[in-house]
Amino acid sequence: SGQKVCYGDFKHSCYKIAYFQDLSRRVGFQEARQACEIDGGALLSLESEAEQQLIENMLQNLTKSGSGISDGDFWIGLWRSSDGLATSSACPDLYQWADGSISPFRNWYTDEPSCGSEACVVMYHQPTANPGLGGPYLYQWNDDRCNMKH
Repeated sequence: SGQKVCYGDFKHSCYKIAYFQDLSRRVGFQEARQACEIDGGALLSLESEAEQQLIENMLQNLTKSGSGISDGDFWIGLWRSSDGLATSSACPDLYQWADGSISPFRNWYTDEPSCGSEACVVMYHQPTANPGLGGPYLYQWNDDRCNMKH
């Protein structure tokens, strides 16, 4: 099983982070969403810069704890339904939170979302990758194909 860590704060009773170093254990967006729902939760909806920072701190603490976490992006609950015109300039506005949250907060990496066939969103966690135009690939968001394994 993957390492699962639970943290709570004033607004949420628990944040659960599941990370699988074994690539064969990683799952696509819908599988991750279902796993959260089976546990009585939902994929993460980030509603503010403060909440984004809280999650970043949790991931940094996991890395510092010697847990062996290496490169591996994390699914978050932001996605775009196939109803939207992916090629439209309005594409960034078509993303919605899977749990129904209406927060407008976004933390896209430079030049994201790229849209097209990429409709589900990950939070970057690639500490060993060389930085790109937007800096290190850490904690910003990227749209990805929903069947990718994270």
